[in-house]
Amino acid sequence: MHKQLILLFGILLIVACQNEKTTKSTSKKTNLTQAIDSFNYLPTSTTSEVVRHPYYTLSYNETYENAEWVAYSLSPKQVSKAQRKRPYFIRDPKVKTKSAHYKNYFPNGYEKGHLLPAADMRFSEDAFDDTFYTSNVSPMDHYFNGGIWNDLEKQVRYWVKHDGKLYIVTGGILQKGLERIGRERVAVPDYFYKIILNYNNPNKPRMLGFLIKHHDSLVSPKVFVVPVDSIEKLTGIDFFPALPDAIENVLEKETHPEKWRFVKFKRY
Repeated sequence: MHKQLILLFGILLIVACQNEKTTKSTSKKTNLTQAIDSFNYLPTSTTSEVVRHPYYTLSYNETYENAEWVAYSLSPKQVSKAQRKRPYFIRDPKVKTKSAHYKNYFPNGYEKGHLLPAADMRFSEDAFDDTFYTSNVSPMDHYFNGGIWNDLEKQVRYWVKHDGKLYIVTGGILQKGLERIGRERVAVPDYFYKIILNYNNPNKPRMLGFLIKHHDSLVSPKVFVVPVDSIEKLTGIDFFPALPDAIENVLEKETHPEKWRFVKFKRY
């Protein structure tokens, strides 16, 4: 009887230790998830006109009638192939200075190119519709918009599905001397950028920056990888300032496309 009690006590002790380990492991995972979900991924704004929508945030530059950046996060559960009816483009009601009217684009030969792709927001009708504010578009050449830019957008969704949640910041390079269209003189960027941050493991984050000239190209988006530092110099924007400086300084100087799996997509 004495031996049986000792054996039972030993079993209970082992179970208790295992439960404690499981609790600690679960607690660590929960804390990590909370830290990632609460991460402030927004860049600095050079205009102070920061507009927040439910699924994305932007900084509007009235001088150029463009968003200087659009920032959002995208998780695997949000990537969807749901079919949505395209709404009309309308002014952004949250832009105090009024975003440009869609009529500025006619008949200038440029498309209203999404910065945050509508295809990224198919998981929700409201989220999808919100991408059709004119604050979220920029004048784009048809073959650029449907070509290399679309390739990069598809690539980002591929990474989200295979690598997990990503933070994305995108926009046009706004500077003096740009072509202007329409009565409101909407600027046509010569270059567009996109910056991707994988922060799923804060101890091993990855960042990738793209700077693409505003014309179509048949090469892989990989060719357009540049240090994020170089995009900051062109824009005057500090991207991901909430990252610890030691991490931010390293990531923004690197160009490591080999850490990301690039795939080729069919055109049109």
